[in-house]
Amino acid sequence: MVKSVKNRQKQSATFSSYLGYLYNSAYRLVVNTVIHLSKKLNIMAFSSHRRRPHYGRRNNRGPQGGNRFNSSKIRHDMYISQAVLSEPESIYNEDMTYSEFELLSQVQANIDARGYIHPTKIQSQVIPSALEGKDILAMARTGSGKTAAFLIPMVNKLIQNPGQRCLIILPTRELAQQTDAELKTFVKVTQIRSAVVIGGTNMYRQISEVKRNPQIVIATPGRLRDLFQRRIINLASFKNIVLDEVDHMLDMGFVHEIRFIISQMPKEKQSMFLSATMPREAERIANELLVNPVRFEVKEAVRQQNIEQNIIKVPAGQNKLDVLADHLKKENTTKVLIFSKTKHGADKLSNRLALRGFRVDAIHGNKSQAKKNPSNRTIQTM
Repeated sequence: MVKSVKNRQKQSATFSSYLGYLYNSAYRLVVNTVIHLSKKLNIMAFSSHRRRPHYGRRNNRGPQGGNRFNSSKIRHDMYISQAVLSEPESIYNEDMTYSEFELLSQVQANIDARGYIHPTKIQSQVIPSALEGKDILAMARTGSGKTAAFLIPMVNKLIQNPGQRCLIILPTRELAQQTDAELKTFVKVTQIRSAVVIGGTNMYRQISEVKRNPQIVIATPGRLRDLFQRRIINLASFKNIVLDEVDHMLDMGFVHEIRFIISQMPKEKQSMFLSATMPREAERIANELLVNPVRFEVKEAVRQQNIEQNIIKVPAGQNKLDVLADHLKKENTTKVLIFSKTKHGADKLSNRLALRGFRVDAIHGNKSQAKKNPSNRTIQTM
C-alpha cells in the first residue's frame, strides 16, 4: 500500500513538471509571436513618420521639419547680380592660319570655302599632332572648336588612307547630328561617306547605311553597342576612334558601353580623347585607351560677368503666366530658354504661350527625335 502511494506521488510530480514545461513553452511562443507582430505593426504604422537620423542642428528646417526652402529664409541677394559688359576673350589663335597646316588641297579648299582663316587655340594645338598619327588627350570647354580639331586631321588621314575607317562617339543624338553636318562641309568633293548611328530614329535605315561600309561612323554608345550585338557593325574594322564630350557621356552613365566598345577595337589604332573636364573615371578610361598621348589643355579664362541675374516676384493674386508673358514682351528679350519642373509642365506652358501669340516649342525626353529636330533647327536659326 505504501509503495503504491509513493508511485502515485512520483507520477503526479512528473505530470506536474511536464505541464509546467508545456506552459513555459507556450508562454515563450506567445510572447515571441506578440513581439514579432508588434514589430511588424510598428513598422507598418510608423515607417512613414520616422525621421531620418541627423547630426548637428536643423537650422535649415521649417516648423514642419521638411520645409527647407521657406521663403523667409532665402537670401535673394545671392541670386541677383548686374551684368558687367566686357569683351569676351577670343578663342582664336590669330597668330596662325589654316594654310600653315600640312593639309591636302581638297581639305584646305573646303576650309577656305567656309571662310575660316584662323584656327581656334585648341585646333592650333591638336591638328599638327593628330596629322602625325599621335594619340590625343585634349581638354577644352564646349564651343572652343573641338569638333573641327578632330574632324580636319581625320578627314585628311582618311583621304590619304582610303582603306581605313574612323569611329566617332558622342553622348547625345543632337551632338551626333551636328557633328555629321559639320563633317559634310569638310568632305565635299571627296569620296568619304559617313553614317549616323543614334537612338530615337529608324534603326533599319541606319542598318542600311552601315552596310554600305562608310569610312566614318558617328554614333551614340547605346545604339552602337546594339548594332554590334546584332552583328551589323564590326568594331574591329575601325583603326581610328574619337571620343568627344567624354565627361558628358560618363554623367549619362555610358561608362560600361564605352569600355565595351574600346575592348572590341584593334589594339593598334589612333585614338583621340576630348573632354571639357577630367573626372577620375575619365582619367581611367583615357589610360586604358591612349598610348603615349600628347596632352593639350586650353584653360578657360575667368568667366566674364556679362550675365544679369534677377528674381521676379509675383504679387499675391496675380497670375504667374501673365507676369512671364509681360516679361517676354520686353524689347530686349529675343531668345529665351525656360526650364520646367516636368515634361507635362513644359508642354502645358508651351501651349499656353502659343495661344498668346509667342513663337514657342517644347523639348523634352518624351519627344521622338523626328519631333526634336525641327525645334533644334528653330533654336539655331533664331
